[in-house]
Amino acid sequence: MTELDLVLTLTGALSAALVLGAITHRLGLSPIAGYLLAGVLVGPHTPGFEADAAIAGQMAELGVVLLLFGVGLHFHLEDLLEVRATALPGALATSAVATTAGALAGRACGFDWPAAIVFGAALSVASTVVVLRVLADHRALHTRAGHVAVGWLVVEDLLTVAALVVLPAVFSGADVSPAGMATTLAVAAAKIGILVLLVAVAGGRVIPRILGAVADTGSRELFTLAVLVVMLGIAVAAARLFGVSMALGAFLAGMMVGRSDFSLRAASEALPMRDAFAVLFFVSVGMLFDPGTITRDPLAIAAAVAIVLVVKPAAALGVMRAGRVPTSVAIPVAAALAQIGEFSFILADLGTSLGILPSRVTSVLVATAMITITLDPLLFRQAARFLARRATRTREPAADPPPVPETPPGQRTVVVGYGPVGQSVTELLLDNGIEPTLVELNLETVRRLLAFGVRAVYGDASRPEVLARAGVAAADHLILTSGIDVGDEEIIRRAKELNPRIRILARTRTVHDIPRLRRAGAEDVFSADGEVALAFTVRILDHLGASPEQIDRERARVESRFREG
Repeated sequence: MTELDLVLTLTGALSAALVLGAITHRLGLSPIAGYLLAGVLVGPHTPGFEADAAIAGQMAELGVVLLLFGVGLHFHLEDLLEVRATALPGALATSAVATTAGALAGRACGFDWPAAIVFGAALSVASTVVVLRVLADHRALHTRAGHVAVGWLVVEDLLTVAALVVLPAVFSGADVSPAGMATTLAVAAAKIGILVLLVAVAGGRVIPRILGAVADTGSRELFTLAVLVVMLGIAVAAARLFGVSMALGAFLAGMMVGRSDFSLRAASEALPMRDAFAVLFFVSVGMLFDPGTITRDPLAIAAAVAIVLVVKPAAALGVMRAGRVPTSVAIPVAAALAQIGEFSFILADLGTSLGILPSRVTSVLVATAMITITLDPLLFRQAARFLARRATRTREPAADPPPVPETPPGQRTVVVGYGPVGQSVTELLLDNGIEPTLVELNLETVRRLLAFGVRAVYGDASRPEVLARAGVAAADHLILTSGIDVGDEEIIRRAKELNPRIRILARTRTVHDIPRLRRAGAEDVFSADGEVALAFTVRILDHLGASPEQIDRERARVESRFREG
C-alpha cells in the first residue's frame, strides 16, 4: 500500500459516497443506499476507477470501532441491565430461528450442511452500524426502543463470538464431544467476563484519572489523543488477549469513559471523523458486490432476503410481544434488526478460511446485505409511520385535561464561558429570577456550579452535542461571554441550526469583528472598544451639559457606527 493508493481510495470512495448519498437523500431514500451504490461504482466489478478494497476495509473497521465507542459513551451499564429481560431471550430465540431457517434454505439451494449452517448463522446477525445509523436518523437511539436494540446487538455480538470459538473447534479436528465443546465455550465466557471486569475497574478508577490529568494540561490535542489511546487500547486488547471483536471492546471502553465526567467532551472532541469512517463501511460492502450474483443465484438471494426481512423480524416481534413488550417498542426494534452486515462477513471470512464456505455463498451474503441494508431504513420509516397512525387512532381526549404550566418567556438562557463577564452575567440573571445553563471547559468550575445548584455542562460549545445537552434547542437566548472569538462563529451557526429562533448576544474585543459575528447570525454584538468609547462619549456630553435627548441621539449614532464595523 502506497500513500498515493491510500489518498486515491479515500478520495474516490468518499467523493462517490457524497454524490450518490446526496442524490438518494433528494429522492427520499436513506443516504445508506447511496453509499452502497458508491461502493459498487468504485468496486472491481464495474468499469472506471477502482478503489483499493483492502484499504477501504481497514478504514471501515476503524469506523465501526469509532461508532461503537461513541454508542458506549451514552449507553450506561444500568441501561444494558434494564433491558436484559427483553434483549437476552429475544436475541437468543430470534438468532436460533434465523439460523435454522437459513440452514434449511441453504440446503434447499444445494449448499452442504457445514456451509448451510454458517450461512444461517450469518443471516441471524444484524449490522451494528446500520442499526445505530437508522436509530440515530430517526432520533430513536436514546429511547426505550433504542436501548433494547443496542442491548439486543450486544447479545448477538456475544453469540457471534461464541460461533467464532466453536466453528474452528468443530472443523479443525479439535475435540467436538459435548464435554470438549462445553470446555471451549466456558473458556471463552471466562475470557469475556475477565475483560468486562478489568474494563469496569479501569473505567471506575484508572481512566478518569488519566483523562483528568490530560485535561488539566489545557491542550485539546492531548485530550483527543488520550481518548483515542484509551479506546483503541481497550479494543485491541479485547481482540488480541480475549478473542472478542474490537468493536465489542470499543463499546465497553465507551461505556467506561461514559461513567466519568469526560463523556460529553470525549464524544464531541475525540470522534469528529466517526461518521466519515462509518460511511466507508457501507462503501466497502458495496465494493464486494458482484452484480452477476443476482442472475447466478436468484433463489438463494430471494430466500436469504425473505429470512432477514420477514422471518427474523417476525420472530423478534413474536418473542417481544410474548414477553409483553409494548408495541411501540417491539415494532421499531424488529424493524431495525431486518438487515445483515459486518458480523455476517466476519463469520463468512472464518468459514472461507476453514474451507467450508464456497465463494458462491459469500456472494449471496453480500447481495443480501446490499438489499437489506438499502431496504431497512425504509422499513423502519414505515414502522414509525404505522405507530404514529395507530397512536392517533387510539388516543382519546381527556375529559378535563390538567393545566400545563407555561414557561415564562425569556427564562431559558444558555451562557457560554464563566470568566469575569460570564460570572457577572450569571449572577445578574439569577438575581432576576432567570436560571441559566452554563457551558464551560473548566471541569472544576462545572463541578462547583453544579454543587451550588447552577445548571452547567462541561464541554466545547462549538460542538453540536454540547449545545444540544445545554438545551439550546429550547432556549430563548444564547450569550457568548469570552470575547476571544476563536470558534464563536461556529457556535453561532450551530446554535442557529438547532434553534433558528434563538437570540444570540456575543462579546468581541474589537469593533472590526462585529460584522463577522453578525453575518454568522448573532443579533447583538458588543465590543470592549465600542462600549468603552460609548461610555466616554456619554460621560463627556453629560459633563458639557448636553440634554438627555442629545445624549440618546449621539449614543444611537455611535452604536450604529459600531454595528456597521
